[in-house]
Amino acid sequence: MGGGMGSSSADPGKRQGFTFNKTFGQHILKNPLIVKTIVERAGIKPTDTVLEIGPGTGNLTQKLLEVSKKVVALEYDPRMIAELHKRFQGTELIHKLNIVQGDAIKLKFPYFDVCVANVPYQISSPLTFKLLSHRPIFRCAVLMFQREFAMRLVAQPGDPLFCRLSLNAQMLSKVQHMIKVSRNSFRPPPKVESSVVRIEPKNPPPPINFTEWDGLVRICFSRKNKTIGGIFRNKHVLQLLQKNYDVYCSLNNVEEKKSDVKCLVEESLEESKLKEKRSSKLSQDDFLQLLESFNSKGLHFS
Repeated sequence: MGGGMGSSSADPGKRQGFTFNKTFGQHILKNPLIVKTIVERAGIKPTDTVLEIGPGTGNLTQKLLEVSKKVVALEYDPRMIAELHKRFQGTELIHKLNIVQGDAIKLKFPYFDVCVANVPYQISSPLTFKLLSHRPIFRCAVLMFQREFAMRLVAQPGDPLFCRLSLNAQMLSKVQHMIKVSRNSFRPPPKVESSVVRIEPKNPPPPINFTEWDGLVRICFSRKNKTIGGIFRNKHVLQLLQKNYDVYCSLNNVEEKKSDVKCLVEESLEESKLKEKRSSKLSQDDFLQLLESFNSKGLHFS
């Protein structure tokens, strides 16, 4: 959905010859009440630097400039950048605005305290985790997503939408669903409904190796309704763990145990007491316990 939260008064979509780019997922937010709510929920301070991804024609940008010290507006489309320049050039807010052209996934983010974004569906997941890996840790992000993606972010164990995305996002942050947004709040209307989500990174971050954590979670959610025991007895999973075990022993000068990886897996599953459970029903603490059980036997993930 991204491509901005522009105002109806400054909306170039009303002018003849301006075509929104579907490749960029451009849908201009035209509902001023939603804009107001987003700014309020972001809790911006007068000393804050705000990173806005997908400013579009600048309606939200203007509200952010009014309450913050500085706004860094990251926009891919040069036509939208031209609209921003037209809107703010010659105003008292222009000195607080820094417009950067580029791809939000490829560019290195500057320092910021708060992030606000209207996120295109195709980059929703990579953008979320790029933000959560950003250092120094920012205070919060208020993001507009397609409804289904937003509900997966906040889903709890047992919810049909609970998945690897839910678990990883909630491991690294506090995630809250703020408001639902009708497709009619945009011009042109997208095909689906949207939601605004607030993400607050955990500070300090959890003391885990996230690459290894995600390696475990990826395997568990490859068949999330199968038992944990069934998943880890799979031939391909055992081959992967054997390869990782060999590398671990080699790098750490550890003598490989005579028992094979299959036996170590069984011991880990028994120790965790989770082998009859299903990934779709496990809590964050359950997954941490499972990872600890595997690690204690020298089994690692990547």
